[in-house]
Amino acid sequence: MMENKSKFTPNPQLKLMDQVRETLRYSHYARSTEKTYCQWLLRYSYFYGKKRHPKDMGEREIERFLSHLASAQHVAASTQRQNLNALVFLHRDVLQAPLDQSIAPSSR
Repeated sequence: MMENKSKFTPNPQLKLMDQVRETLRYSHYARSTEKTYCQWLLRYSYFYGKKRHPKDMGEREIERFLSHLASAQHVAASTQRQNLNALVFLHRDVLQAPLDQSIAPSSR
């Protein structure tokens, strides 16, 4: 039987990246993971010109960004997976708007 544990909710008064850090720290992620996830999330935001909030984006934008990394940046599959994990974490744990299961890797 699963434990009925309430989900951590970051402080909505904080900026998005501070909410990400707060959630990562609450969940006891390594500082190196925090740094890496934050870098990927910033790159994702810059890719879209910082014009749209991630809560207004979803699977289509993530797939486009990952395709760009593979084709234009020539990143390894493991790097794409790391980026996807950061984006899934953002949607699932910070924005609390999980992505479709077809794109989301298995949870932590």
